[in-house]
Formats: sequence, C-alpha cells, structure tokens
Amino acid sequence: MEKLHLVSDWDKTFAKSEKIEHKKVRFHNRYGITLAADMYTPKSAEGELAAIAVSGPFGAVKEQCSGLYAQTMAERGFLTIAFDPSFTGESGGQPRYMASPDINTEDFQAAVDFLSTQDNVDPERIGIIGICGWGGMALNTAALDTRIKATVASTMYDMTRVYANGYFDTENSADARYEKKKVLNATRTKEYKEGNYTHVGGCLSLPVLEDVPGFVKDYSEYYKGRAYHERSLNSNEGWNIVSCISFMNQPILQYSNEIRSACLLIHGEKAHSCYFSKDAFENMAKDSAYADNKELMIIPEAVHTDLYDNLDVIPFDKIQSFFDQYLNK
Repeated sequence: MEKLHLVSDWDKTFAKSEKIEHKKVRFHNRYGITLAADMYTPKSAEGELAAIAVSGPFGAVKEQCSGLYAQTMAERGFLTIAFDPSFTGESGGQPRYMASPDINTEDFQAAVDFLSTQDNVDPERIGIIGICGWGGMALNTAALDTRIKATVASTMYDMTRVYANGYFDTENSADARYEKKKVLNATRTKEYKEGNYTHVGGCLSLPVLEDVPGFVKDYSEYYKGRAYHERSLNSNEGWNIVSCISFMNQPILQYSNEIRSACLLIHGEKAHSCYFSKDAFENMAKDSAYADNKELMIIPEAVHTDLYDNLDVIPFDKIQSFFDQYLNK
C-alpha cells in the first residue's frame, strides 16, 4: 500500500446522512496503485451485506456525485464504497491526472477484490455503479468480472468512442483521427523534452457565455459552481493533455454483448450523451441469450448532469429495486 494523505474532515459536496456510518478505506489494484475510497455502511447493519462500488464521472472525485450515489444506496441498506480512480483525487499513482482504459477498468475490479474480502460483505452479492465516463468503464468491467452480479451505468459516456470519433461521431474518419494523433504525439515529444505535463479540459469559469452549447454550461455550473471541489480535475485544470491517447484505438464495449449479469442503463431524454446508452443497450441485448436482465431507462426531459445530483431526477427507487432483485435473491 502506498502512503496516502486522506482528509479526515467531511469535505463532500453533499450533506452527511445521519443514517450511515462513514470511514476512509484504502485498497490496491494489480498494478500496485493504492486507491482511496469512502465507505458508507448502514447504521445498525448486521451480518453479511450486499455491497456496491461506485465511481465517476470522468474527471470527478468521490466527494462529488459518486459519493452521493454511494451514501444514498447505503441509506437503503447496502454497504457501499465510492472510490477515486488511479492517478486522481486522494488515490495514488504517478504522474497525476492520467487515464487508461485498462487501468481504470482494473480499478473497478480492485474495488470488487476489496469488497469480496470484507467480513461484513457477502461476496456473492456485489454490484457496481458507474457514472458518466465511468458508466462505460463499469460495463467493460461487467463484461470481464464474473463476480459482479449487477451493474448500473448512469448518464453513460463511452470514452473510447468520443475520443476516437468526436461528439456525435462527427470526427469518425481515419483522416480526422490521424490529425488528432499527430497533434497528441507532437505534444508528447515536446513535453518529454521539457520534463513536464500540461493540462487540458476542466470546465469554463462562471458565468458561462450564453453562446456555448447547453451541456458545456451544465458541466460548468456543476463543477465550478454547486459541486466545486479542489481535487476534482473537472473543477480545475483538467487532465494531463496526453493522458487519453490510448482511448483512441481501444473500444471498451467490444464484448458487452457477452455480459451475462444484470445491467441497468439510465439516461436523460434531453442529454447530449443519450446516444451512448441507447447504442450500448442495443449492442448489449442484440441476439443475446442474456437480454432478459438488461434494461434501458430513459428519464423524460432530463439532461446529462441531472443524473449527477438532482434528487428529483435520479431514480434511486428504481436503482434500489434493481439491486434488490439481483443482489438480494
């Protein structure tokens, strides 16, 4: 285990529930990176519980909406952890602000390792929740890890698709990808010479100009406004600029059609990203002998970030009933 600096004070972007016990925990992945997580346990819980690991969105930290999901599901009787992915937040890994389709999938598997070995967890009743870019990682993990009995992907992004093809697949050509690769690889050379990494991304400062796309404004109002957190990449300077180059030729949902365990995909009707969940669900269920436990839930009028923290929109009753069905049999 790496030595991590874990903040002991409550520094979440949501209020602490009186219905749960909270503590910081650590676990490691198979690359030797130590991950930091918040564990939420229902008060007065007894025996072995069903457990859920939560992460996301891409560039967020566990003090934001993954923690909100984890705490809410703990209020409903599950032992949960919300973890920071490798290279981000309070988790270990150098250099900082990197991402990897393989390592980030491994992070979810490492969370399952950890939960499977807890005395108060039933290892046969483990599920995962991935939010935004981590929705795609969650489905990729479900295709790989047979210990996972149920998966929820909320307001999902397929990060490999958006990096390779651009938004709405508008850059889906060999020439467009080649030009992006040229820029990224030239940046690699420059930054290797200089011995540092620059950052790109993050969200626009508030107030956001009116002529930007609506979803860009929504992101900024969440990350720079009501859910600002000092450790969040999206709240600050963003990712290492060359961190996601490998996403361009590694489609993470290649084997989603082979997932046998239960999956629930949730998306807002008005979300710019809704096509990711619709396509993922279609590919997952098509000609599958295991389509009966796959479900796509579209929330009327909701936008992408409504499923981050809008308690009037996030269908926690549905999420609970889904996990009750597949984890509490």
